Amino acid sequence: MSQRIPMTPECHQKLQEELKRLIRIERPKVVQDIAEARDHGDLSENAEYDAAKDRQGFIEGRIAELNGKISLAHIIDPAEINSEKVVFGAKVKLFDTESENEVSYQIVGEDEADIKLGKLSVNSPVAKALIGHIVDDEVHIRVPSGTRVYEIVDILYE
Repeated sequence: MSQRIPMTPECHQKLQEELKRLIRIERPKVVQDIAEARDHGDLSENAEYDAAKDRQGFIEGRIAELNGKISLAHIIDPAEINSEKVVFGAKVKLFDTESENEVSYQIVGEDEADIKLGKLSVNSPVAKALIGHIVDDEVHIRVPSGTRVYEIVDILYE
């Protein structure tokens, strides 16, 4: 049985919008591009045709991927979570004991992860290390440069 994919409502909506755009706009456009390229004659030396077919393959693959993710989605609204522990959806404020800086991360699904926005994949080593801990816990996290020690300052669900 396939494993459920945790995601926030925002991510779920974003994936649905992308799927809709691919089906309603991109797929018909590439079909039209293929038809136009066919009209140019010999398909064996037609770069436009080859490019359109490649694009069609990408679009169909992405549609299948999105359908799979949406069908396995386990939508979790962080605002509805009431927990003292770090779980999916938590915004965690950490104090880095080495650099003495505070950093904040939200634990999200794979499709939402963006370190520049402070969003960590639930499957990342840092998120895995934080899950289950509470405020004031000291967490040791192995990173490529060694082991970092963070103290959990705050946990928010919004």
